[in-house]
Amino acid sequence: MSIIDSVGRLEKNDPAPLYLQLQKVLREAIRARVFVADDAIPPERDLAEAFDVSRITVRKAIDGLVNEGLLTRRRGAGTFVAARVEKSFSKLSSFSEDMISRGRKPHSVWVSKSEGAVTPEEALSLGLSPGSLVYRFHRIRYADDSTMALEYSTIPGYCLSSIEAVGDSLYAALETSGHRPVRALQRLRAISFTRDQAEQLNVTAGEPGLFIERRGFLADGRAAEFTQSYYRGDAYDVVAELNDL
Repeated sequence: MSIIDSVGRLEKNDPAPLYLQLQKVLREAIRARVFVADDAIPPERDLAEAFDVSRITVRKAIDGLVNEGLLTRRRGAGTFVAARVEKSFSKLSSFSEDMISRGRKPHSVWVSKSEGAVTPEEALSLGLSPGSLVYRFHRIRYADDSTMALEYSTIPGYCLSSIEAVGDSLYAALETSGHRPVRALQRLRAISFTRDQAEQLNVTAGEPGLFIERRGFLADGRAAEFTQSYYRGDAYDVVAELNDL
């Protein structure tokens, strides 16, 4: 089967530049798992011939996907679908959205769901009064069949209709209720996984990880989310775009 059969042709009537059209085709092929993590994509010469475009056009398309974190170049070996996930701190997005945008299939294993009165730490982080209702969610996050993170989220009671409103995606449930965060404060630090954390993530105790704490807020300033996540250091990168303003 040729690459055209696998990913489709460029649209002749599409006014977008050819390199953006090719980017779109390849991006959708990764999302549809035509190419999966660690797969090599065809060489630039083969892509140029298959899509009847110049090698410069192919190179520009691939450069864009490399910058997005979808592809990675390996010196002397070629271009491959990225196995590591790069998380940009410039955009407020959920874990599921991050994985889908990179051609990975997200899913979760629930460890626990509970509801109750806010703890002092949660009240401080969320700006809630003592006794306020909160929902707590603890799950193991996966990309394809690989563990990625342990996640602990606390959501104020006013953000969800019930604890059962959350299915596969917490942010989807918050969006449905009209309480998806519009901004967030995040902090991160390097950690070593404890034995219990390592067992849940199927890694070795003491391996490096990344702790990310997020506080999400609604447009009116109220808190909507307090999430603490423990990401595998060998599978997750954090990227920040800096501007000199």
